[in-house]
Amino acid sequence: MHPPDTGDFGRPISEDDAEDLLRCICFKTGPPRTLGVELEWLVHERERPEIRVAPDRLEAAFDDVRALTLNSALTFEPGGQLELSSQPAASLMECIAATAADLDAVREALRPAGLTLNGLGLDPWHPPRRVLREPRYDAMESYFDRSGPFGRSMMCSSASIQVCLDAGEEEPGPLGHGRRWRLAHLIGAVLLASFANSPVMQGRRTGWRSTRQAVWNMLDPVRPMAPPLDAEPRSAWTAHALDAPVMCVRMPDGPWSLQDGLTFRDWLRSGAPRAATVEDLRYHLTTLFPPVRPRGHLELRMIDAQPGEDGWMVPLAVTAALFDDPEAAETAYRAIKPLAEFTGGSPAAPRDPLWVAAARHGLADQELHAAAMTCFAAALEALERLGASTRVREAVADFNERHVMRGRSPADDLRIPSMVKDLGT
Repeated sequence: MHPPDTGDFGRPISEDDAEDLLRCICFKTGPPRTLGVELEWLVHERERPEIRVAPDRLEAAFDDVRALTLNSALTFEPGGQLELSSQPAASLMECIAATAADLDAVREALRPAGLTLNGLGLDPWHPPRRVLREPRYDAMESYFDRSGPFGRSMMCSSASIQVCLDAGEEEPGPLGHGRRWRLAHLIGAVLLASFANSPVMQGRRTGWRSTRQAVWNMLDPVRPMAPPLDAEPRSAWTAHALDAPVMCVRMPDGPWSLQDGLTFRDWLRSGAPRAATVEDLRYHLTTLFPPVRPRGHLELRMIDAQPGEDGWMVPLAVTAALFDDPEAAETAYRAIKPLAEFTGGSPAAPRDPLWVAAARHGLADQELHAAAMTCFAAALEALERLGASTRVREAVADFNERHVMRGRSPADDLRIPSMVKDLGT
């Protein structure tokens, strides 16, 4: 008997093919040269954001945005969030300048409709509502509905700032890319705490500074998790990806097939419900959501969206400084390393105690506060060496004074209309 048709999903691959491909595409070797940023925004009424925008009005405004000529890639998330993904930039200022110009254009296009981009990690007013109807999101919603309501909140109500950095050079020893990979997970907890900006969900305070991260933590046991960090990253990520559950099998004809407990490795070995292909593997990787996702580069996914027109520049600048300036990177690594032990035990990030403390307490956690103060001081010194503009350095310095030095995350200063009630911790 012949296996079911793979349609337009590419050629079938073996388990060895998949392992080789994962090792090649997820960690690309070379000195750090570029960075990028992906900005997700909630789209709200400019004057009264607690009033939900009607879908037809939202779509009409998005048509005006689609007509723009932008440097960044423009996409829309299932709940109507707007995302701009910058092109890889050769410097921090090149990335900021290009992205800021695109943001200005998008804001102007939304203005006649009375809409605005709102920088919050999670919509504080509205329950999740899906406005995009595509097979990917139909399958994702059905998959996450099996384990509770949090998948819909993640899909439709969350917004983040994702900083993209080169994976770095291969290092001597058994860990290979291990230092930069570890640095991302260590600094990730500090970035999560420093920029936590989602304390409210559906009109109630949740007791978490980053409810967005708490929502991610409530998804299935594997999909939002990092692999063990005491192993060589290529091998660890390859095993993690192949042993993760398949969300769905895309079918040439008819609805996509949801799966129960089928890992990608199982699929490769069984060849059912049809042979797995290269395109299936690439799609599978897009359904894994660890806090640091290797995509040739490192995609840092733990930062809540930030308020204000320039708020997004601060986490981008701080992250770039702590990774791309050698002196700042060393200072940050030494400051944060004592907070976590890479024993390969369970649970890993983002469910380990350090990350949970960062999401729940933000910079009210004393150890994370101390580490953040060291990291921001190092970043401020590094930004001048990296050629950051006065505007960017002043934005980082202002954030440092208003939040970091006081042990306060943006969530602590967030003021939501009186409809918000305390849910407690």
